[in-house]
Amino acid sequence: MAHVERRGQGRWRARYRGPDGRERSRTFTRKVDAERFLATVEADKARGRWIDPELGKVKFGDWVERWMATTVHLKPKTQYDYRSLLRRHVIPRFGDLELRRIDRLMVRTWIADLEASGLSASRIRLARQVLSAAMTAAVESGFIAANPASGVKVPRTRPKEKLFLTAEQVELLADAIDEQYSALVYLLAYGGLRWGEATALRRRRLDLKRSRVEVAESLADVAGALHFGPTKTYDRRTVVLPAFVRDQLAQHLSRHRSDDLEALVFRSPEGAPLRHSNFWRRVWIPAVRSADVPEGLRIHDLRHTCAALLIAEGAHPKAIQEHLGHSSITVTMDTYGHLFPSQMEELAIRLDRSREVALQNLAASPRPGDGLTVNPLITDRPEPHVP
Repeated sequence: MAHVERRGQGRWRARYRGPDGRERSRTFTRKVDAERFLATVEADKARGRWIDPELGKVKFGDWVERWMATTVHLKPKTQYDYRSLLRRHVIPRFGDLELRRIDRLMVRTWIADLEASGLSASRIRLARQVLSAAMTAAVESGFIAANPASGVKVPRTRPKEKLFLTAEQVELLADAIDEQYSALVYLLAYGGLRWGEATALRRRRLDLKRSRVEVAESLADVAGALHFGPTKTYDRRTVVLPAFVRDQLAQHLSRHRSDDLEALVFRSPEGAPLRHSNFWRRVWIPAVRSADVPEGLRIHDLRHTCAALLIAEGAHPKAIQEHLGHSSITVTMDTYGHLFPSQMEELAIRLDRSREVALQNLAASPRPGDGLTVNPLITDRPEPHVP
């Protein structure tokens, strides 16, 4: 039975039994505080929200190791990024603190310090995301009652400027790049595949008779180790290719023959999977410099180019979503909505027309005093005399 007992001058102990049957206690300097604490405990027990105070004493650093061991469902690159953020930014601040001692003010102060140190807004956002994920797991496991990082604001990130090539510029880039990768340029610019999806593409995924490619895998370089896995959204999709891209791929396969259907379509000169860093340095930068394309063009900008070309041809947003493999049409519109023809100009033109019609109607309508109409409110009767 919960009760408060005196434990000497100015000391009061609140004693109670938890849902697990174990007796617990907490000491206060005022009786009223002990009584309020017991009332809160009993209310939490009744609502099923009671938290074992001993669990909250676990240090954050120890908890994170236990939590990370349960994140096997995450992609290798995501796990690597999580550990990097924890090691560099999160654990140095919270590692030695008990879970129950971490509060919102600490989190807000930490974010402010990260910003003052010059860390980019995107990295700060990711660091808070990792901290929040770990604390959410602690809440779900009954170690703490609430996540102190939930909802804490972080600096706004500036989206990277997207570059969009014209169809002519795509041709210039394909001509400038190493011959064995010209088909890759066309596939990225017109098929809209991500770099990891294109470099993981196997021969058996190509159906050139029907101008189709199945996108089912992605290749990631994690700290020098290559990992084949599912696509970014974990979904498979089939992309219908323009006829000339199909022909480019057919020529590429004929020049680089292989009887192994599991072989990668695009490989390094040594026959190994393509690494982004090596391709960027050895192949991409020289091609961009020699072609008449915007300086600083990234490989991923070819995916943006695909979206722009589709929009220019009047493609419906839903079709673009499916072509690019976005998780939802919201992602498509948030990313490329500004490229769709704006309706505001059309609306302004319609409003102009509305006013012109109104003026024409007024000009064609007889007005009072022109002898054609009589205002029914005007009569020949004299106004009444007001004394």
